Amino acid sequence: MTKVKKYLSNILVVAICVVAIPTAVFAKGAPDSFADLSDKLLPTVVNVYTKQNVRIDRNEGFPQFPPGSPFEEFFKRFEDRDNNNGDDEGKRPRTRQRMSLGSGFIISADGIIITNNHVIDKADEVSVRMHDGTEYDAEIIGKDSKVDVAVLKIKVDEPLPFVKFGDDSKSRVGDWILAIGNPYGLGGSVTAGIISARNRDINSGPYDNYLQTDASINRGNSGGPMFNMDGEVIGINTAIYSPSGGNIGIGFAVPSSQAKHVVDQIMEYGHTRRGWLGVSIQAVTKDIAESLGMDREYGALVSSVNKESPADKGGVESGDIIIEFDGQEVGEMRELPRIVANTKIGKTVKVVVLRKGDRKNLKITIAELDEEEKDVVPATADEDQPDIPSEKVIGLTLEDLTDKTREALDLDADFKGVLIAGVESYSPAFERGLRRGDVIVEVTQEEVSTVEEAISRIDELKKKGRKSVLLKVYRRGDYSHVPVKFDEDE
Repeated sequence: MTKVKKYLSNILVVAICVVAIPTAVFAKGAPDSFADLSDKLLPTVVNVYTKQNVRIDRNEGFPQFPPGSPFEEFFKRFEDRDNNNGDDEGKRPRTRQRMSLGSGFIISADGIIITNNHVIDKADEVSVRMHDGTEYDAEIIGKDSKVDVAVLKIKVDEPLPFVKFGDDSKSRVGDWILAIGNPYGLGGSVTAGIISARNRDINSGPYDNYLQTDASINRGNSGGPMFNMDGEVIGINTAIYSPSGGNIGIGFAVPSSQAKHVVDQIMEYGHTRRGWLGVSIQAVTKDIAESLGMDREYGALVSSVNKESPADKGGVESGDIIIEFDGQEVGEMRELPRIVANTKIGKTVKVVVLRKGDRKNLKITIAELDEEEKDVVPATADEDQPDIPSEKVIGLTLEDLTDKTREALDLDADFKGVLIAGVESYSPAFERGLRRGDVIVEVTQEEVSTVEEAISRIDELKKKGRKSVLLKVYRRGDYSHVPVKFDEDE
């Protein structure tokens, strides 16, 4: 029996080896070297230098003393001597030059260069230095602050080497990348790393969708390209996370799919044209999802709809949850602004919303966003409210709207809702930010105009076993949806 066990044990070891070998053979290892790829790409990356003329006060640097100080007259003599040269020259404001540096890359043989907007923003002069040391003055074709992309043009006599945008969506977390740029003005520097994460929101703008990398990126790398192993640009290195200001292995790049859309718009129109829907939205939290009977939290909750906007004309209503837009699922709120912005203006798209638990299919024709106006934005509210006496009801003190309270809150005469006249301290409603002076216009997607209607709706939801209610609240011109849990003793 012992020999049999030993024989079977040997078979098992062999079998494990046979299974393991193919896995090792097909595993994709690190490149032996990045040298060949670097040689090919370095000539396509440029250093970007800018100069900005800044006005300064001619009296800057002189100490300021209170009137009557014994030092005031003494320093005034030096000030007058510096400013009085026998003509008006001393009275003219002085300027000094502020210089900055960054990186960029060439995308066409005739000299189109891409960089970050923040690299050239407010610059009076922009110049680029090629890999071979040749310098050119650059013209700003267009820029976009929201995605942090700018397009430059230089005049050249000979065709330039250039690179193309790749598809960042095909790159996976863990894939190798190269970053080339001009850190600290040192010139073309190559660093390697991997894609650490995707779809990062760093609160830099409404369309954040950054690629994260551990490749070494420092000051001066801004505007430089992030390459995949095929030599395609899949990102524009834009920002780093660093308490010290130096590289700690957390860098961010604008994805190529987003950057290319902006570049194409700038090249065609001189500016970015974005789609406009015309809604204010907020995130669908776990509490909101539970209060609406949703099986999970996803989509974008519509707080308000702009009058005569595409959303208004297409039938979107306040309280709807947008879960699909033009065939794309809206997994979370912040995805919607980016999807809408990248939608072709004039295109009619299918939008799927959840309305009172039912799916509704809408068709909406997208208009152009006026960049001076807000589009799909999180709803906000001000906490300062009038002091209105009231009576307490189920943790919230509710009161019917009267002509007096409408006037005090600057509401239209026909505005319907229920006034929150008080909120119990440290209650779930208080913790959710509800304050007296707020006006409840809906309770879980049902309009209410009296305290009786509000209480009836809340009781109905409690009997259904809901753990919370979703209050649509009006405050100082803004609407927001606030989920409030029932007290345990209610």
